[in-house]
Amino acid sequence: MIIERIPAGIYATNCYVLTCEDTKKTAIVDPAGNADEILEYIKKNNLEASFMILTHAHGDHIGAVCEIKEELNIPVFVHKEDRGMLNDANRNLSSLMSGPSIAIVADKLLEDGHILNLGNLKLHIIHTPGHTRGGICIKVEDVLFTGDTLFANSIGRTDLEGGSFDQIIDSIKKKILTYEDPIKVLPGHGPASEIGIERAKNPFLNR
Repeated sequence: MIIERIPAGIYATNCYVLTCEDTKKTAIVDPAGNADEILEYIKKNNLEASFMILTHAHGDHIGAVCEIKEELNIPVFVHKEDRGMLNDANRNLSSLMSGPSIAIVADKLLEDGHILNLGNLKLHIIHTPGHTRGGICIKVEDVLFTGDTLFANSIGRTDLEGGSFDQIIDSIKKKILTYEDPIKVLPGHGPASEIGIERAKNPFLNR
């Protein structure tokens, strides 16, 4: 498994290019912007892009979706509860940001428990509402992509459409902290962490 982090877009959102080392099949997690950089990485390494997967549908996580889809003709996956947000530039807030206004129909709607195959890798979809209604985390081997649900020493904001502080805390405690301490946490913004570190030190989880 190869993971390339590309800070992208005006909010330096963490876009991750996830590749099965054996097959070169690749998924783009949260293509937030910098489409040229993402596409160049894929081309330079002779990767076979299979799909884009969104941890949620906010504008700062989807800025390069349309450009990449046009260039590579690969599908876009999002949780079913964020379908309407992805379709609406006002609801996903991209219309209020300095980048393009984005309204796009997802090619596949995800649900809790779905498993996506990427070459020899299995991507386990975990529905973690609280930041948005359709927020997800993605478990692949010893890595957990947490989007804007869990950050290093923090959690995602809950004051936007579909947000709920009680729900995000519940999602984290019941669906994320159940994993072993060494599991790597790769969030939508900021540095990486580990489950054990967040379990012990995250101030939002130890009140």
